[in-house]
Amino acid sequence: MSEWWSIEVFDAAELPARRWREAYEDKLTEAAVTHGARYWEWHEHRYGVVFEVLFDSDQQWEAFRALPAVRSALDSVPDPVNGLIISRAAPHRGQPATGAGQRRARRLDPVLRAKHPAGRCRMGG
Repeated sequence: MSEWWSIEVFDAAELPARRWREAYEDKLTEAAVTHGARYWEWHEHRYGVVFEVLFDSDQQWEAFRALPAVRSALDSVPDPVNGLIISRAAPHRGQPATGAGQRRARRLDPVLRAKHPAGRCRMGG
């Protein structure tokens, strides 16, 4: 069964999470795709950023998490003590937003269409 995972990175006084995203977005996205991610999306919030990714199995997720590029990105979050939450994400429903509310989302499977409910943040699993 496919599972959504969430990596939440919080701002720190010396570095906003947005800057961390700019530095690691391509590496994390490429790592996810090459290790079987079916769908992913990034969200920016007033407190930081969230990378959500859908894998078909826990084994794919674990392989992704074990990659040196992923470990390096997670070790580099702005606040390494309190600024990172990794959790199994709640199931997504609906379709990706369009127009002004569009999120930066990528769909790998044309049958799978999902989005994070507007305005809802998950804090933990």
